[in-house]
Amino acid sequence: MEDSEAILCQISFLKDMLDQVNDEIEGNIQTTREIESEIVNCSEIESALASRESELTRLLYVSYFEIHGLISVTADSRKSVKILNDELSCLRTTRDEILQRINDKRDEFTATCLEFQWEIDKGETEELVALLSEKEFLENEFLQLDKKNKALKNSMLAFVEEVLEDLNNSNAGNIILF
Repeated sequence: MEDSEAILCQISFLKDMLDQVNDEIEGNIQTTREIESEIVNCSEIESALASRESELTRLLYVSYFEIHGLISVTADSRKSVKILNDELSCLRTTRDEILQRINDKRDEFTATCLEFQWEIDKGETEELVALLSEKEFLENEFLQLDKKNKALKNSMLAFVEEVLEDLNNSNAGNIILF
């Protein structure tokens, strides 16, 4: 029985060892489950991070494309501004030249007009003086003729009154005689 006791003891010992191994296996399985759970969580996080990385990469390329486009537009705008400034400068120069020519022509025209007016005034002044003298002479002559005309008119009126008075007197004498 000793053998059977020894075997039972050994079986019990082996069973304890087996229980202990089962506990350890169960602990390892639990740890493995926790690790698998962590691995799943890490996989989900990794997947989310990969998705986020993909989105950020897409945004990076979109931003790069936009920046490249803006750089291109800026360069074109600068070229356009330079061309417009050159054209504006050319137009200003042309405008200044035209204004200078207009001013020169205006000054030339004014000088020509003043010279023409001076020549006319010079010729007209002599003619005007002669005409004014003649006008004054004619006005004086007109006044003298007017005075003579009035004097003649007055003397004719006096003569006509005398003749009428004489006629009246002679008619009055003739009326009495009849």
